Order: sequence, then C-alpha cells, then structure tokens
Amino acid sequence: MSILDTQAVPLFKLLSTAFAHEQPIPREYTCEGRNVIPTLYWQGVPKGSRSLVLICLDPDASKSEPWVHWIVYNIPVNRKNIGPILDRKKEVSDGTLQGRNSSKKIGWDGPCPPMGDAHRYFFRLYALDSMLDLKPGATKEELLDAIKEHILAETELVGLYQSSKTPKS
Repeated sequence: MSILDTQAVPLFKLLSTAFAHEQPIPREYTCEGRNVIPTLYWQGVPKGSRSLVLICLDPDASKSEPWVHWIVYNIPVNRKNIGPILDRKKEVSDGTLQGRNSSKKIGWDGPCPPMGDAHRYFFRLYALDSMLDLKPGATKEELLDAIKEHILAETELVGLYQSSKTPKS
C-alpha cells in the first residue's frame, strides 16, 4: 500500500469552550467564582474505543502528589462533551461515573491556588478499549490502576490560573 492509499486519522483532541490550551481558566470555574465545571469536548476518538476517562490534576499544588480536581470515567464514546450538568452526581443516566477528588468529594473541585501562586491544571482524556469495573467514587490510584492495560490513546488540555484573592488584614 502506498502513502497515497492511506486515509488521514483524525487527531484525538480535548478542547474547552471556556479556555484555550495553556491559557487562563476564567474565574467562574474556580473557588473564587461559581466553581462550575468548564464544558469540555473532544474529537477524533480512536476506533475500537469503548469508553473515555477524564482526570484533572494540579501538579503545582504539592511537592509530593498532584492535587486531583476531577475524575470522570466510563464516559460513553458516543458522548461528545462533558460539563456543568454533572455537578456532584456520582452517576449520570448514560453510565458516566465520577470519582473522588483530593478534597474527598465527588465531582469537580475548581482551581483554588494560594494568593499569588500560578498553577497549571492538566485535563487528561484517555480512550480505553473497555468499560471499567469500578463503582462511583473511585480514587485516582484506583482509576490509574484500572486503566493501565486499556489505554488506546490520550490527549491533554492545560489551563492556567492565578489567584486574585486579596489578603485578609
């Protein structure tokens, strides 16, 4: 087969209607705003994918472990986006499940860095060859252990946030 016979494979990408890659996350999505989930959407899900997993981590929050802001798994591959409708639901009618963040709560825990600190927020989307046998409320460790043999592709969107809180006098 020649190079002319191949078809272009769409690039697996994660995007947001709220912010662009390596750009600031608007305040509305943080602890200083309404702390709502930013709408994320994806394209180019690889053939053979059975589910998607989304994890949002802040590697700047701690010297030892990244802060987990959000875990979502068993996202059906026919779903095109995810956002505020999830709120703190453990499970959505299409089977999408949410895990525990570092605050030990289900759902989104928006950016909330200390005053003056600029942090990076890594939204990682994984395409898996299977659905996961995990209950709602899984931890990052449980999730990463469950997906390690099933990753077909991954993509990343990075948002930035620096607190604008004024110090208390």
